[in-house]
Amino acid sequence: MTDHLAVVDLGYGDAGKGTVVEAICAAEQVTAVIRFNGGAQAAHNVVTENGRHHTFAQFGSGTLRGVPTHLSRFVVVDPLALAAEAAALGNPFHLLTIDEGALLATPWHRAANRARERRRGADRHGSCGLGIGQTMEYALSNADAPRAADALSPARLRTRLALVRDRLTESYGPLDAPPLDDVVAAFLAFGRAVSIVDQSRLDRLLAAGRCVFEGAQGVLLDEWRGWHPYTTWSTTTFDNVTALCSSFARLGVVRTYTTRHGAGPLVTAAPLDLPEAHNGTAEWQGAFRVGHFDAVAHRYAIEVAGGVDGLAVTHLDVPPRVPELRVCTSYEVDGLRWERISPGPFRDLGYQAGLTALLSRARPGTLERPQDWPSTIADLLGTRILVESHGPRSTDKRLALPEGARPRRR
Repeated sequence: MTDHLAVVDLGYGDAGKGTVVEAICAAEQVTAVIRFNGGAQAAHNVVTENGRHHTFAQFGSGTLRGVPTHLSRFVVVDPLALAAEAAALGNPFHLLTIDEGALLATPWHRAANRARERRRGADRHGSCGLGIGQTMEYALSNADAPRAADALSPARLRTRLALVRDRLTESYGPLDAPPLDDVVAAFLAFGRAVSIVDQSRLDRLLAAGRCVFEGAQGVLLDEWRGWHPYTTWSTTTFDNVTALCSSFARLGVVRTYTTRHGAGPLVTAAPLDLPEAHNGTAEWQGAFRVGHFDAVAHRYAIEVAGGVDGLAVTHLDVPPRVPELRVCTSYEVDGLRWERISPGPFRDLGYQAGLTALLSRARPGTLERPQDWPSTIADLLGTRILVESHGPRSTDKRLALPEGARPRRR
């Protein structure tokens, strides 16, 4: 199959994008995995059939299958975190290319991010504490924000890193970060280790064969469509893929139960006994919360993402073990029943904040226990199942991609 495929989480992240991408790379001939948003805060867990486990952040989830990764211009690259991840993987830099326009996250961005969250106290918005949002915010106000291409120019790199340090120190006070000389040296080493390329590299990958676009986080955390202010600084819908590729199929990923890290609405939250091997409470993200499958929120995610061609449903091994798990098909909000969350105008954060206030008061309306989880989820979300996942390994997956996904043209 040569159609390009974009994999997007339709929830709050952690639905299993990495394990789905890895399974596709195991089953199909894939030219490259292309990352199209987020950065080092991604945590995509992959377990191979022989039990090897890695939590992918910046390398694509097909790396253990020998599939190259391309970090597009929409990715925030953290050279220090990338070096650590590469070391854990055996330094597969030969499998990695990075767009020259990708922003670089620095230790000062990370320190400023944490300082800001501390200032919020009990009103934290939620963060991974890695400075991804701070890097995006800084770039919006400063045209000289460091980018990947700067790692090839020692003088320009030093100047731009010094400006980041000075400007953020002025805004936040003394920041816990290494000396400038050490950061410059590390970023120059990054520039020597990786292949920093222009747009033509992506064009050649897309022309060479089927590529898989791997998203980060989830649509319900989208910077414009999520529940403001408990969102990311990243576009988590298919919009960035549309800017990079003219034709691709859309695969949405959902769990059989809904999860969320930290603060913000989770309407279906419930005290379910759902042990989590790869998630937990963290200093910056906050508590890992679980709830019943939220068909209302997932329908909204599909609508604001522009539709999907099919679903990957993960954690299908959980419902048989958890008889109290249900599917939520409606909300009760201020005495009214909601089966649909109405999207507002694009980039209207006031509207999104209003939705957040309403959803904070919402409670599950109808809760049902399906007999057939995949069929029920497909019917409720108005699409078809293309991937069923009953466990973390590729051998735990059933793929119907060759008969299913077909590309949409822009």
